[in-house]
Amino acid sequence: MARNIQIEPLRTVHIEDQEVELVERKGLGHPDSIADGVSESVSRALCRLYLDEFGKILHHNTDETQVVGGASEPKFGGGRVTSPIYILLVGRATTEVNGEKLPYRDVAIEAARNYVKSVCSHVDVDKHVEFDCKIGQGSVDLRGVFDQKEILANDTSFGVGFAPLSDTERIVLESEKLLTLKLKKKVPAIGEDVKVMGYRQGEKIHLTVAAALVDSEVKDGQEYQSVCDEIRDKLADQATKLTRRELTIDVNTADDPELGRYYLTVTGCSMEAGDDGSVGRGNRANGLITPCRPMSLEASAGKNPVNHVGKIYNILGNMIANDIVKETGGNVREVHVRILSQIGKPVDQPQVASLQILPADGVKLAQVKGKAEAVAQSWFDQIDTIPRRLLTDKLTVF
Repeated sequence: MARNIQIEPLRTVHIEDQEVELVERKGLGHPDSIADGVSESVSRALCRLYLDEFGKILHHNTDETQVVGGASEPKFGGGRVTSPIYILLVGRATTEVNGEKLPYRDVAIEAARNYVKSVCSHVDVDKHVEFDCKIGQGSVDLRGVFDQKEILANDTSFGVGFAPLSDTERIVLESEKLLTLKLKKKVPAIGEDVKVMGYRQGEKIHLTVAAALVDSEVKDGQEYQSVCDEIRDKLADQATKLTRRELTIDVNTADDPELGRYYLTVTGCSMEAGDDGSVGRGNRANGLITPCRPMSLEASAGKNPVNHVGKIYNILGNMIANDIVKETGGNVREVHVRILSQIGKPVDQPQVASLQILPADGVKLAQVKGKAEAVAQSWFDQIDTIPRRLLTDKLTVF
């Protein structure tokens, strides 16, 4: 099947050779990440509902979740949430089939509750969170596109991807994962609302870490400081496995013990105290915010996984880029992928799939061009596997 795959040299200074690099990751408990995670969980729950009832995924997009911060009074030894967090589920879904109304609101709210419960260990979803569902019926025009036998793009939009990750990108990504998925199990004072900002200048990398601590797990300022020191030490130990560059780390730099100011929370999440969140304001599909790399502003979380190119092409772009690096066996230093759809056209037939490649020193583009094109062709051939990969948690979108 002929596709418009264009391959050209990547005319840029390799990311590792640039003087300044900035990278950010918002942790799983950050309000923007909560919005992303809730949206994606609702979409996946609706997918399962549709598959169970009708054998196929029906039209829906739940990518407009809003998190409205509550209010709290944290204090060492344990405070309280004084006003609940409000989570609004917004979007469109297939709400009725052949005159039969579907329990989509119940399914959506249950999925949202389960997600927040699974991610935020100190959030009581019965007491601390109010869920509201305003998901309505989708556009007739878009549903018509979705109902075609051939999977047609729902929009004229683009997705991007790049590979491989730089040292700074890997450190930022793995630092957040270490804190929220591993270290938290041993140090329960660490909340899920973590943000890691990486800044590299030349051969020096600096991390600024904002980590919400749980007040009931910390008795005083001295213990608070020991937790921050442990965070710094553990991140530094891990970083030695990821880079040879010099690394410095600051944790919770807004603290001022003399004024009694600490990043202390009741739930481990800043959304308890007025910090709001929206889908698409956080990590891109590869889990990072990378202003020094190609990026799409499209939110991937919550969009349907069958024909919404704003989701599919961003996932696909990263998989194509990573596989090109893998399949070319060290002959490629950097790959940028840009994929553009056209509304109403098959999702596996983009208007263009642009592959920009920076070969390794001494390697010519012609030596890797064939493998790069074959990788892209292969992924477009299996684009229909993306829904299954998402529903079985083999792919992430933020």
